[in-house]
Amino acid sequence: MKVDLGPDAESFRQELRAYLGAHHPGRAPHDGPERIEFQRRWARTLANDGFAAPGWPREYGGMGLAPAEQFVYHQEIARARVPAHPSPPSFICGPTLIEHGTGEQQERFLARMVRGDDLWCQGFSEPGAGSDLSVLETIAVRDGDEYVVNGSKVWTSHASRTDWMFALVRTGGPGRDGISYLLIPMRSPGLEVRPLRDMAGDEFFAQVYFTDVRVPVTNRVGEEHGGWSIMRTTLGHERSTAFVANAIRYRDIVEQLCTVARDAGVTGDPCLRQRLAAIEIDARILEISSLRMLQSILRDGSPGPAASLNRLFHGTFEQRLHEVAVAVLGAGGMLAPTDPHSLQRGRWTWGMLRTRASTIGAGTAEIQRNTIGERILGLPADRADAGGPAR
Repeated sequence: MKVDLGPDAESFRQELRAYLGAHHPGRAPHDGPERIEFQRRWARTLANDGFAAPGWPREYGGMGLAPAEQFVYHQEIARARVPAHPSPPSFICGPTLIEHGTGEQQERFLARMVRGDDLWCQGFSEPGAGSDLSVLETIAVRDGDEYVVNGSKVWTSHASRTDWMFALVRTGGPGRDGISYLLIPMRSPGLEVRPLRDMAGDEFFAQVYFTDVRVPVTNRVGEEHGGWSIMRTTLGHERSTAFVANAIRYRDIVEQLCTVARDAGVTGDPCLRQRLAAIEIDARILEISSLRMLQSILRDGSPGPAASLNRLFHGTFEQRLHEVAVAVLGAGGMLAPTDPHSLQRGRWTWGMLRTRASTIGAGTAEIQRNTIGERILGLPADRADAGGPAR
């Protein structure tokens, strides 16, 4: 399956490929603050040279690229294996500020997001509000020019190292109409971050507690009680075109796994060989699905409900891939990722443990299936108040 991107996109490909070849910063450090600072330096380099935020308008520090050129951008970034941005949630919140933020908010936050000067986290999920965010209970009570926030957010990625959170809070009555969108400084008095250790041994997630945390009203995005509709704009075209980069990256990872299998001498096992072949097929399906979604964007300006198909397949594919990887490793797959004898610093075992969450984060598999059933297959809604947050 091929997509005709046009001569402008292909010309941009050559320009970007030459730039990345001349400025590649090398491999990032493996862990810790050194890795974050390395990623920040690279983000600043891209921003300074005009090669950052492909889908953002130029006046906000982006490149203002059309969808076809965004596709090329993500392709070439993936193939070059350059460092990731230190704060991926910035590219969820940023488009929201571009569409709904005030001029002051845009000037204050957007350029710093692109450069990695400020790191962001997402405050949506709560202990009692995961896939159905309309029942969230974190309260923000207006007190003059401030909101006083009380409650808790959970599964907040990298909360302990971030500077800001974009959060949904309840400023009115029950349901979606009482929710507002706030930008909360993570160093606020009364805000506490408690890391959550996952089964991979990491503290990737955290629970965040708010006790009388005061947030200026000027940090609210959009109208009071209008946060629900604003939240739904956080999934923009840029994330859709970025799916293609994931497809390219996983084709490379599948090749690496096949090399591991050959080096381990297990390719003679017909069952493992069949599972490896199935993963190769899945990787090609993922690429085709991503290209089909790109065609929808180029044709209609929106990925439509096909985005849920791609998101569901991507999450389940990640899990299948790492299950096969652990089977290839055999007894070595039982070693902890931190064990010095674990192959390739435990990347495959860590990936198997980490991807258990692939069908939970960014919209659960159940939410994606509901969307597919309702919007593609025309089935009845799952409930009267259908429409989860990650559609």
